[in-house]
Amino acid sequence: MKQIKQYLDELMEKSTPDKPVWNMEAILENKPAHWSYVDGAMGMAILNMYEATGEEKYIEFLDNFIDYYIEEDGSILGYELIVYNSDSINEGKLLFALLEKTGKEKYRLALDKLYTQVKWQPRTNEGSFWHKLVYPYQVWLDGLYMVEPFYVQYELTFNDGKNIKDIMAQFENVEKLMKDQETGLFYHGYDESRQLFWADKKTGLSKHFWTRSLGWYAMALVDTIALLPEKFAAEKNSLSKQLNDLLASLLKFQDADSKLFYQVTDLGGREGNYLETSGSCAISYTLMKAARLEIIASENFERGKEILEHVVSEKLSNDQDGFALNDICLVAGLGGMNGRGTVKVRDGSFEYYISEPKVQNDAKGVAPLIFAYSEVLKNKL
Repeated sequence: MKQIKQYLDELMEKSTPDKPVWNMEAILENKPAHWSYVDGAMGMAILNMYEATGEEKYIEFLDNFIDYYIEEDGSILGYELIVYNSDSINEGKLLFALLEKTGKEKYRLALDKLYTQVKWQPRTNEGSFWHKLVYPYQVWLDGLYMVEPFYVQYELTFNDGKNIKDIMAQFENVEKLMKDQETGLFYHGYDESRQLFWADKKTGLSKHFWTRSLGWYAMALVDTIALLPEKFAAEKNSLSKQLNDLLASLLKFQDADSKLFYQVTDLGGREGNYLETSGSCAISYTLMKAARLEIIASENFERGKEILEHVVSEKLSNDQDGFALNDICLVAGLGGMNGRGTVKVRDGSFEYYISEPKVQNDAKGVAPLIFAYSEVLKNKL
């Protein structure tokens, strides 16, 4: 698996803060440089490699990258608080480590700006954050990953953990409202209003299980648990139970031959469904990290590592143009903007999920690959 490190180094060498090669959404849509959850995911992967290897080049790259986006007054390039986009919080996770490492006051100021969004983020009546202002009354699994680990780390760093109960409530709402009791899986989205065309009129839930959203949610759980100190033992235990249940349910849908997971999680045999890289890597990482931290049984480390090994053998190619990580779903959502594939309406149907484009080298797949590899390295420390 040493080629993963070579692959990461190659991507870093080809990237500048204004033109990262791993942000395929920005590249395909010709967007200017802007604060992005995609770059945040990749930044967290690079931070994990720094933690696993101690190599200064990783933290130096991150400091150079993030410094480009933040002015001395803490203002952030391309960030708008008033859109209340939960995705915008994700890149802020990097600021805690960079503040500690560099002492740059502008990183603290940027943290405070992002925390202001967390404080003001619109909520459902149950108390969950809306995914975005343009998606009122909607909770998406993705949003828990984008916000909660940042929220908990800010609370622990600056507020003595005073709002941990609110963070717990966010997870409890998802467990109560979005979990399918038959499979143990979680639906991608929930509409409290039950008015959206993609939502079930009784439950408010979307139609299918999307593996990457389940991967985001699994990572949200394990990363939050890892951040909580022992004085929050009851909260750690509650989240640990939720994570154990989720992983046990997910593993029932693992493909027996490839060890990977399908784009639409529970419909592996249906024509058009495919083994998707980003979700598989997220599950691999979660299994290994949770096992290393003794949240789940130790044998799950090898299960996670096996997934990673199969991703490397089946999805990571290398030719004269360099490495390429394949079969990454570009993006998937519910309602709002049009889909990029043949099904233009983001209606949460099976046909919609399998129609979204598959791309190479996008951080939504590369980052969890690096997360998982960093766990292999950390397990050897």
